[in-house]
Amino acid sequence: MECEFPTINSNKEQVKEIFDTVKTIAVLGLSPDETKASHRVAKYLQEVGYKIIPVYPKEDFILNEKVYRSLAEIPFAVDMIDIFRKPDALIAIAQAAIKRGDVKVFWSQQGIVNNEAAAMAEKAGMQVVQNQCAMIDHRNL
Repeated sequence: MECEFPTINSNKEQVKEIFDTVKTIAVLGLSPDETKASHRVAKYLQEVGYKIIPVYPKEDFILNEKVYRSLAEIPFAVDMIDIFRKPDALIAIAQAAIKRGDVKVFWSQQGIVNNEAAAMAEKAGMQVVQNQCAMIDHRNL
C-alpha cells in the first residue's frame, strides 16, 4: 500500500476549536494493551476530561468504559471519532460516521491518511484531521 499525503486537513485554529467543543470521543481501535499508542492517547484524553468510548472487537471494558464492537452500536451521540485503524478501513468508517449523522470530527491518528474517506467526511459536514496525534495536539495547545 502506498502512503498518502493528507490533502484535506484542519489547521491549528480549527484543531483548538475541536478540543474546545467536543465532549465525547469514540476511539476506534482502542487496544486494552497499555503499551499501545491507542491506549495511551485515549487514557490521556480521558484524564483531561473527555468522555471516551472504546470501539474494539474484543473486551467488555477498556479504561473503565464499556466497549462497543462498532460505531453503529454506540447508543448515544458521538462528537468525534479518533481512528487507530489502517488507512484502507477509513472509507467504511467514514460511511458509518455519515450514517450516524452526529459525528462532527473525523480524526485519523499519526501515520493514517485516506483522502477519499476524508473527502466523504468533509462533504458530510465533518471537520477532518489526518495524520495527527490527538494527544500531542491537545498538549501543544
